[in-house]
Amino acid sequence: MFRGLRKDIRAIRERDPAARSSIEVLLLYSGLHALMFYRVSHWCYTHKLFFLARLISQFARFLTGIEIHPGAKIARGVLIDHGAGVVIGETAEVGEGCTIYQGVTLGGTGKDKGKRHPTLGKNVMVGSGAKILGPFTVGDNAKIAAGAVVLEPIPEDATAVGVPARVVRRGNKKVTADLDQVHIPDPVAQELCKMRFQMEQMERRIRELEQKKEQTAGAAVSAQP
Repeated sequence: MFRGLRKDIRAIRERDPAARSSIEVLLLYSGLHALMFYRVSHWCYTHKLFFLARLISQFARFLTGIEIHPGAKIARGVLIDHGAGVVIGETAEVGEGCTIYQGVTLGGTGKDKGKRHPTLGKNVMVGSGAKILGPFTVGDNAKIAAGAVVLEPIPEDATAVGVPARVVRRGNKKVTADLDQVHIPDPVAQELCKMRFQMEQMERRIRELEQKKEQTAGAAVSAQP
């Protein structure tokens, strides 16, 4: 148990530049406190002490602002950084070396039975406010951008952004072109151009009809005795 706790503390010190000492991390980091309570509640859960497990997890939520269901499976070396508002569901799995920022939800969609929550591979980074919803896997070394809503599997070494999230990088290669925020079409100008084109067509048609009318009138006058 203490070996695992040292591993959790070491992971925080390696990945959080604000962590100055192991004592500071142990006494002051709410993310570590939430994981410590989780380890106890998970032991109770696996030994079918369900009420006690939920009681401990709710007490941890009250103290830390981080809600981890005791049924979740969380490996060692996980960093929950500034964890306020983090929610991890019952069947979620978090691999070794993952980093989870504030406001992240590892939740379900309400449509699945059994396995309802996502599985994070090793060394996954989940940005602030991201929502990963559903019983699928986010591959090793993947990165989920802040505010993204992930509704389908993400491959290894990928970067996903947006709502709903889409993969924009795989390793060091772009998967889709970057969104051009400057040179975008103006919908109002497009509609004006369309209307002007239609008006020019109507004016051309009117002139053709007027010419035919004049020609018909002239032919009628010429035909009179």
